Amino acid sequence: MSDDVRLHELRAEVGRVGITPLAQLIAADPARAADFALQVGPVYASFARQRYDRAALDWLFRAAAAAHSERRLRALFDGETVNVTEGRAALHTALRGDLSASDTARAAHRQALEARSRMRAVVEALSAGEVTDIVSVGIGGSDLGPRLAVDALSGATPGRFRVHFLSNVDGHAAQRLLAGLDPKRTAALLISKTFGTQETLLNGAILRDWLGDASRLYAISANVERAGAAFGIPPERLLPMWDWVGGRYSLWSAVGLPIALAIGMDAFEDFLAGAAQMDAHVLETPLPRNLAAWHALTAVWNRNGLGYATQAVLAYDDRLKLLSNYLQQLVMESLGKSVRLDGSAVAGDTVPVWWGGVGTDTQHSFFQALHQGTSIVPADFIGVVRADAPYPQNHRALHANLLAQTEAFANGQASDDPHRAYAGGRPSTTILLDALTPRSLGALLAMYEHSVYLQSVFWGINAFDQFGVELGKQVANKLLPALAGDAEADDPVTRELLRKLRG
Repeated sequence: MSDDVRLHELRAEVGRVGITPLAQLIAADPARAADFALQVGPVYASFARQRYDRAALDWLFRAAAAAHSERRLRALFDGETVNVTEGRAALHTALRGDLSASDTARAAHRQALEARSRMRAVVEALSAGEVTDIVSVGIGGSDLGPRLAVDALSGATPGRFRVHFLSNVDGHAAQRLLAGLDPKRTAALLISKTFGTQETLLNGAILRDWLGDASRLYAISANVERAGAAFGIPPERLLPMWDWVGGRYSLWSAVGLPIALAIGMDAFEDFLAGAAQMDAHVLETPLPRNLAAWHALTAVWNRNGLGYATQAVLAYDDRLKLLSNYLQQLVMESLGKSVRLDGSAVAGDTVPVWWGGVGTDTQHSFFQALHQGTSIVPADFIGVVRADAPYPQNHRALHANLLAQTEAFANGQASDDPHRAYAGGRPSTTILLDALTPRSLGALLAMYEHSVYLQSVFWGINAFDQFGVELGKQVANKLLPALAGDAEADDPVTRELLRKLRG
């Protein structure tokens, strides 16, 4: 099925469903609330408040099958070259499980197990010493995933280590962080796939000088030679990454060392096990009962069918406050493409703008626009069934707000006063974790990864390159001499701004 035919049929389905109010779609199908929901291990998801009916869903699953989604999933797990523009596999699934019989995937899994053994040795060695604080230096995929997991999974009381993160090249970030730490009781992890990332190299140099020497510096990189040469880090403190793991998929690798230091290596293994459980479900379950496929096809329906240009992720658990930042990179860096695998232009739109925050704080900021603004914003609402905090009234209030917002978004409320009328019809997916544990968080993040990949298969794009990130870096490197007064910029507006910056 060609892109044009697929989009034509999709729009026909949207036209058939038409302007039927979401509340009416739900009322017309008494079994919808139960049938439009899936439970996979610790993750439950309800799609009952999305603006499609059963016939539209049937079409979406047929279209996904026509795009060979199941075969492309198998290719991902088997280590085929799914990243065609860079000639690489994308074997992040091999970091957390052994679901493929291919030699490529099995070799990758063996490497992952060896790296995990070395991670455990590092955790044990640091635990036996006097270090109390860890500074993890990285940016993008080397920072957002570990930062999210550490923030979400750290307990109410400090663990063996306090783990801090430094990503921004702005020197004020380093200054503020280091002011509260003791260099004699601090170790630093420098995380960079290429070990050529400007932000990490500059911040790493600050840490090395602040620590006094490199004896408590560790590095995680696919370029261990460069890491060792640049900072004098010996091999026993260098952990590997591989070119078959993209940065935004790397938290399952040694890049997850900050997670292991924060919550313990056994808990990190549980985190991987949760992701592996979701992997098995996605790989082995037919599309109509496949959680990642439902999520991916809902995204396609909202973007290409209904034309929604943004997507919110709203976590009703303060421990997940960084989830929207993490998903912003995972989804937008993966799907922010305008050409297909063969270099031809994509028909229609790809990724919407992902953004969000944590409830109930966001109800007092941007929810006004979501309820009564002119743009409809689909949302993923994420809640946690069991609380760990000893405040049951707060947890009930949190659940009440989660349920109320999804209901109000869908149903709205009529009023003779137009200022107090709510149109409703705002679609949302509700995702509930049994509890917030390493296993449930691992499963949730793996579900989003597979949803992203299945969307890329539907659109025929590459989810694993990120050439759009490079151009700004290249221009910035050219401008460094100009900022030092040793060269001049070509662009006339930049020249004028340089004059202002140089004083």
